[in-house]
Amino acid sequence: MFHTFAFCCLCCCCLVGMFGGDAVKSVSVMEGDSVTLNSDTELKDDDLIEWRFGTNGPLIAQINRELDEIFIPDGTDGRFRDRLKADDQTGSLTIMNTRTTDSGLYEVTIRGSKATFTVTVYACLSVPVIFSESPQNSSSSSSSCSLVCSVVNVSHVTLSWYKGISVLSSISVSDLNRSLSLHLECLDDSYSCVLNNPISNQTTYLNNTELCHTCPDCTFCCHFSETVSRLVISALVGVAAVFIVVYDITSRKVEQKNSEQT
Repeated sequence: MFHTFAFCCLCCCCLVGMFGGDAVKSVSVMEGDSVTLNSDTELKDDDLIEWRFGTNGPLIAQINRELDEIFIPDGTDGRFRDRLKADDQTGSLTIMNTRTTDSGLYEVTIRGSKATFTVTVYACLSVPVIFSESPQNSSSSSSSCSLVCSVVNVSHVTLSWYKGISVLSSISVSDLNRSLSLHLECLDDSYSCVLNNPISNQTTYLNNTELCHTCPDCTFCCHFSETVSRLVISALVGVAAVFIVVYDITSRKVEQKNSEQT
């Protein structure tokens, strides 16, 4: 009985050593790139290696080392046609020209034992667009320019506003036609909008001068130069008024002195 128990434990340890336990390996790749799934197993000359898409899913590749044969079927939907490559030396599977539809679980079976891979294919990121949004009621005294950073047709990404390297606001999106709006007045060029996923990012920097000119209804941002001009004119008028008063007082003193001397 003891010898039987010890033999079973030894077999279990061998299987754990073969595939590293029940851990699922996670792999991320950008759409269009290639990704290789490695079995990490020391193969034998008579091994039969099978790769499947999904848990107990359809066979997508088979390596028969005894017959020195590699079989890659087209499958029922042909999704991997001409995009798979198997290595009979390592037992690895390479997916070429990846697509987002390739995301999912992949199983490899060797000598009756299985290992699982989770593959995530991220779509190429579009560049986020920043534009000014006119207030709904431009006649309101509290109206102000708002800036919208927008992306469409995205999934599994985060859209964020940054000031320098500090995050001001962010939102994670998993469906389509989502946008992030940040309502601030007269931003400077240290603001940026960043779209990112775990392996890539796209950044658009704010061109504040250009956006201010395209927002005529903004009471502050678009009339900033006008406000400054009025302040300058008011200051000049004030200086002129002080000069006139001083000149008038000085002139009167001079006239009074002249009168006293005569």
